[in-house]
Amino acid sequence: MNIRAMTPDDGSAVVDVYHRGLQSGHASFQENAGTWSDWDQGHLDACRLVACDGNGRICGWAGLSGVSGRCVYQGVGEISVYVDPASQGRGIGNMLLASLIAQSEQNGFWSLEAGIFPENQASIALHQKHGFDIVGRKRGLGRMNYGPMAGQWRDVMVLQRRSEIVGIE
Repeated sequence: MNIRAMTPDDGSAVVDVYHRGLQSGHASFQENAGTWSDWDQGHLDACRLVACDGNGRICGWAGLSGVSGRCVYQGVGEISVYVDPASQGRGIGNMLLASLIAQSEQNGFWSLEAGIFPENQASIALHQKHGFDIVGRKRGLGRMNYGPMAGQWRDVMVLQRRSEIVGIE
């Protein structure tokens, strides 16, 4: 498995992996993956990664979104990590998250946040393995429009990782 910087040429494969990840109904409130333009506009330019198998096929991606336009939050990013369901269980999410953390710190991010449905225990465990703490639970944050929990109000666990090398002065 190779982790590398994402390029615009990866756009359709990134959106495809995102689409397949959404199908479980436990990854996001968003039902439709949208287009590459949607994805591109919703993520920061820094810290965009893809995981490629031995044939160069993209089987996962990671990226950051901003949490606020206020200057005090410029070093805080909301993370997204998606692995093609057909490629799960091979450590790809682990590699992507480790690489995203390292790259975020190289780009001056001191805090990373994740919002994860409580039913997605594998994702919560992965984040905790990489130093994320559960800092809260947003109760009934949104209503699902699709999947096995369609029509239900969903909670979201809030996880945070504070860098031990950036912003420690």
